[in-house]
Amino acid sequence: MAKGEETRQFIIDKAAPIFNTKGIAATSMSDIMEATKLSKGSMYVHFENKEVLACAAVDHNMKVLGDKLMAKISQSKTAKEELFTYIDFFSNAVNPPLTGGCPLLNFGTEADDTNPVVKEKINQGIKYNQQLLESSIKKGIANGEFKPDWNAGEFATVIFAMMEGGHLISRMSGNNDKMQIIVKTLKKTIEENSL
Repeated sequence: MAKGEETRQFIIDKAAPIFNTKGIAATSMSDIMEATKLSKGSMYVHFENKEVLACAAVDHNMKVLGDKLMAKISQSKTAKEELFTYIDFFSNAVNPPLTGGCPLLNFGTEADDTNPVVKEKINQGIKYNQQLLESSIKKGIANGEFKPDWNAGEFATVIFAMMEGGHLISRMSGNNDKMQIIVKTLKKTIEENSL
């Protein structure tokens, strides 16, 4: 990696958790300069403005989270294990796998009416997660792990929506009580659709 690319990546690495924690609107270039110890001039050599850096930070946060998730899921031996692993991975919203919590929830809430570029990135991330879950369910149906009439697309949407909702409730309340109810309910449904 060239020196310029290294510096650009260093800025993104430092900026991503700040954007994910404070949000795009509340994060200033001064916050990023403080974290990187770089001058304003150095920052603007690599990013023409805060919006360009924010988009790079959104991509980075989603990639880091996705890589962590896939590393866990890849250890699963069955489709059922894949679903349980997905649920378990996101089950502790008070101590999430990524600093600041879920970037889909954080950036999606902020960008839905204000930033069409970030909104589309988040929309693609949501679709990816739902397709990942749907694929695991379909694989389980094909393997004879799950009932053949289980609607994979619908349950993938239910898992995703319930986990994101649980994440929001848990982050707001500061505890995982409600998330544990969601986890238990989702796993029960998976068991009920298992053969």
